[in-house]
Amino acid sequence: MRLNRHPQDMLVSRLYAANQGNICDHFLRLDIRSRRARFCGAVSDDGILEYAQNIFRDDSIVCGAFVDGQLRGIVELRSVFRSWSSTTEAALSVEPDWQNIGIGDALFVRMFAMAQNRGVRTIQMMCLKENNRMRHLASKHHALLRNDQDAIEAVLHPYWPTPASVLKEVIGETKGHVHRLFE
Repeated sequence: MRLNRHPQDMLVSRLYAANQGNICDHFLRLDIRSRRARFCGAVSDDGILEYAQNIFRDDSIVCGAFVDGQLRGIVELRSVFRSWSSTTEAALSVEPDWQNIGIGDALFVRMFAMAQNRGVRTIQMMCLKENNRMRHLASKHHALLRNDQDAIEAVLHPYWPTPASVLKEVIGETKGHVHRLFE
C-alpha cells in the first residue's frame, strides 16, 4: 500500500526513552528484506525487540521521521559521546511502503548535522552490496564508499559545527517540541 506522501507531511525529531514503543513498532513493521538491509542479516522479532529496548544504552542519539503521527523511519548514531573527535556508526531504516519519498534523505541530513555539532570526525555506515537505496543515499551525501566482501562501508567526515548545522538541529528540535505540545 503506497500512499502519496510528500516531505512536507513529515516531522523529523529526536527520540527518547518515552518513544520506546514507537521504536519497537517501527522495527517490527520492517519486512524481511528491510530487516536484512538494516541489520546486515536476518533478525527475528525477539531480536528486534531486544535491540530496540537497548537502543539508547550505547551513547546513541536516535531521530525518527513521523508521518501523520506514525514513526516511519529511524536514524541512529552510536557511540557519540565516548570521546572528542570520535568515530561513530550510523544506521538508518525506513519502512518499505514509505521509501522513495524523502524520509531517508531527511534523516540523513539530520544525522549528519547532529554528528557535526558534536565534533564527530568520522561517520561509518555499513550496508549490504544489494542495498542500492542506501548506497545511493550515501553517495548523494558525498560518502566515500569502500567495498568489502559482502558489504559496502560508507565513510563521511563532517566538518566542525557551523551556524547552518546548529540552526538545522535547533529548528528541527523546536518543531519536534512544538508538535508534541499540540499532539
